[in-house]
Amino acid sequence: MKNYETVFILTPVLSDDQMKDAASKFKKVLTEGGAKIINEESWGLKKLAYPIQHKKTGFYHLVEFEAEPTLIDTLETEYRRDEKVMRFLTTALDKHAIAYNEKRRSGAFNKKKEEEVAS
Repeated sequence: MKNYETVFILTPVLSDDQMKDAASKFKKVLTEGGAKIINEESWGLKKLAYPIQHKKTGFYHLVEFEAEPTLIDTLETEYRRDEKVMRFLTTALDKHAIAYNEKRRSGAFNKKKEEEVAS
């Protein structure tokens, strides 16, 4: 099993419930394929760097998981089939990326906490 991270951007015309349903659909594809979900983050509506499908914003969602490499093709096929997905990117994580993500999840990079400690 390898560690992966996938980020997908959903179209901004979705309601909050539709956005959550789409994210849970992709999570279900992963769990049914035997993946272990490590972390999931919904970054909300963000401005895009350039228009995609004539839209300037999109709902960003990140999922970090551990799975067999064959599951990635299944996941990306589901992304391509779903018209709500504007873009997606799945990357394999090396040991340095895994360590970085663990630190990020634990809050090691929060500036507010560092400022409180310094006070």
